[in-house]
Amino acid sequence: MNNDDLMAVRPDDLAHALLNRRKILKDSLPGVIRTLEAEDEVIKPRYDRSKERFEKLNQKIKDLKEVRDTCQNGATEILNSIKQIEERLTERGKMINLNPKWKREKVEKSLELLEKNIQTRALDQITERKMLEERKKIIDENEAWLKNRKNANPDMLEYIEKRKEMSKLFKKADKFHREMIVNVEKAQPLYEKQKSESDELREIRSQLDRARELLSQSDKAIDHWERRLSDGFDDLGPGFPNLLENMSRVENGKPSSFAKKVKRKKTEGGSSDDK
Repeated sequence: MNNDDLMAVRPDDLAHALLNRRKILKDSLPGVIRTLEAEDEVIKPRYDRSKERFEKLNQKIKDLKEVRDTCQNGATEILNSIKQIEERLTERGKMINLNPKWKREKVEKSLELLEKNIQTRALDQITERKMLEERKKIIDENEAWLKNRKNANPDMLEYIEKRKEMSKLFKKADKFHREMIVNVEKAQPLYEKQKSESDELREIRSQLDRARELLSQSDKAIDHWERRLSDGFDDLGPGFPNLLENMSRVENGKPSSFAKKVKRKKTEGGSSDDK
């Protein structure tokens, strides 16, 4: 539509069109609002459930991470102390095995031989009792031997115990880390579902607010255009400025308010470029 077409539109025709649009909106908006409210009632509980499930799972992930970090940090601290003990043992030449393979094999062989005799030979109670006492003696002697070696090498004992503790903590940290990964994978689709429902709910409520606002303005807008059609488009007092002012300006050969704004922007732009 060019300027001539715009100038040919009569104010009454435009006012009637605006009045009819406002009346149609007033009639249709209650139904629109009811539809949006119904959608809100369906989506809101669904969103609340998704949010609750996600937050519960997210809290579980945080708890797992906290335990994992605690175990991992504890194991790392022990590892640092193990390195210090290794340095001391290496310097003193005491980096030994407290329970060497040859000793374990000797004890195991003796126990296996005793067990075989007990299981396969027909023995009287006195002989069986002697063999059981012999097995107990072998075990006790081995434990005493280990205890003496440990007592003679306190740093080595501490080294072994700390390595066991460190290994236990690292395994525990790994266990919680694996469990955390599983829950993170479960949480991802829940997060996406919750976000999608949140966006949908936000859009519905935005439309609902706008529809309610338009409905609340309908009567005032209808009264406004009905008065314009009855009393005219000149200045009618507060809230009713002269709507024909720009039209009169253009009819008299002067630029419209829009043309003046465009010209002002070009002028300001040129001044800025000159600077």
